[in-house]
Amino acid sequence: MPSGRGVAVFAAGIALWVAARVVGSPALHMVAVGLVVLPFASALFARWSRQRLRVRRRLSDQRIAPGMRVTVDLEIENEAPAATSFLLLEDRVPPGLGRPARLVLAGIPGRTKQRASYTLTAQARGRYSLGPLLVDISDPFALSRMRMEFDHRDDLVVTPEVEDLEAGSSSPFGQTSGLSLAKHVFRTGEDFYTMRPYQEGDDLRRIHWPSVARSGELMIRQDESSRRASAVLFLDTRAAALGKARTPAFERAVSAAASVGVLLSRYGFSITLAFSHMAPMPVNEERMLEALAGIGHDASRALSAGLTRLRSVAAGDVMLVAITAPPLPTELTALIRSGVVFGPKIAILVYPVDPETLPPERQAQLEGRATSARLSLSRSGWEVLIVSPSGRLRDVWQRTMDRSTALSV
Repeated sequence: MPSGRGVAVFAAGIALWVAARVVGSPALHMVAVGLVVLPFASALFARWSRQRLRVRRRLSDQRIAPGMRVTVDLEIENEAPAATSFLLLEDRVPPGLGRPARLVLAGIPGRTKQRASYTLTAQARGRYSLGPLLVDISDPFALSRMRMEFDHRDDLVVTPEVEDLEAGSSSPFGQTSGLSLAKHVFRTGEDFYTMRPYQEGDDLRRIHWPSVARSGELMIRQDESSRRASAVLFLDTRAAALGKARTPAFERAVSAAASVGVLLSRYGFSITLAFSHMAPMPVNEERMLEALAGIGHDASRALSAGLTRLRSVAAGDVMLVAITAPPLPTELTALIRSGVVFGPKIAILVYPVDPETLPPERQAQLEGRATSARLSLSRSGWEVLIVSPSGRLRDVWQRTMDRSTALSV
């Protein structure tokens, strides 16, 4: 593709050729032919040189939290023996990460590499794909321009906001969990059969020192009958409950699920993640955050359908954490019924909108529904936390911890 300069040179060559024909000058005629041919020769050079470039993209982090910056490094290698002219790079990025990055590089000598970088700041959770990378290559005279597309893509995962929650000795995890317990262990014997890495809160007397000497890591003896405590994390993704994805209430609910899930995982719980439109699935902390990063709303209307799927993972020693909007009376009945077969139960109720932004009548109606749900769930053995879309789960969580501690004194 000719550039503006190439078109100008070609036009000048034609004009000069006409003038040479008029005045009858052979020398001027040769110059005119050279100017006419030069843009085409430059285009052939650019087409030949574009096949000799190699581009690599590297991200400083593959998974980040909202508000964090990630550095994208581009390495351009000229595999041809001849130097290139300047290069214009355009790296396509999703709209959620900003505008496409445009970089200009000077000529790259033959068989050498040159690096360029730019930064991105992610403001919202999600799974983003960077690419393709477009490279505009010009000849040394800038008479033509060729575009080359590198379709290599890199994924960037922006996890939900994770609030730093704390659990004390009277935490809502139940009496078997607290600062000194990272696992819920059922011991019926002392038959030693395996080891596992040390976790904060483990009894130091159970360290297996011969294994430490071999591996260089703290290893804990595990009894044959011991197992990890389990928790089911249920997130209501219905648009009818918390609104659509990217709305404040929906994002606050996703953040609450991530915050509690991280806390449970770091206290040694094995986690099963469930959504209102998907069957429960076992996850670790990393997989849980990645799943929550890409979750969206669904169009289902009934809460009971999602709660019914929890029966396959229900047990008397399994904890249930449900994140939803203040339920309607029919939904409240289904929620209470689903919790009967679980052990400790926590309900995090997220207002679909901030009550303060509603007219007084609607505000009283929404807050009354939340209060009624709190009383009914509390009578059924649930610990209930109510959060507004603009509020912080950490504040409500800490008040609950303080209240539980005061009642236990």
